[in-house]
Amino acid sequence: MRPLTEEETRALFEKLSKYIGENIQLLIDRPDGAYCFRLQKDRVYYLSEKILKLATNIPRENLVSLGTCFGKFTKTQKFRLHITALDYLAPYAKYKVWVKPGAEQSFLYGNHILKSGLGRITESTSQYQGVVVYSMADVPLGFGVAAKTTQECRKADPMAIVVFHQADIGEYIRHEETLT
Repeated sequence: MRPLTEEETRALFEKLSKYIGENIQLLIDRPDGAYCFRLQKDRVYYLSEKILKLATNIPRENLVSLGTCFGKFTKTQKFRLHITALDYLAPYAKYKVWVKPGAEQSFLYGNHILKSGLGRITESTSQYQGVVVYSMADVPLGFGVAAKTTQECRKADPMAIVVFHQADIGEYIRHEETLT
């Protein structure tokens, strides 16, 4: 495990800021201690500094993972968020979308959200803004990117896509052998 370089940190924080804005600071300076991001085999892990100090006793080649995997860097050095980050992003999300019960299953199978399945959307959501997707019972289901602004959603056709699918909790089952 090594600290992220300046380029990697910038890519990670740009991706996180799409979903939680300036609340990134709340992820690092938490009331229960300081947290940090570390890189291991192109995957970014989020862990407390206490656990990080304890992990120095383990050789790098024996270390599989440590903390929570937030995502990974692709071969072109772009950062991709994993669904495992949802529990940390959801409380700080600036823009949210709620889906109707009938559209939940479709979203959990990896499909985009249509206007007909949209329950509510946060006011002033801009186009291509990162959003966290919730069920109507306020259970975080995943995250995506808004395909239309809030105003455009009101006038959109019922079969128009309003949120592009990025990741959902159904990935735990669909990709359980590759998800770390």
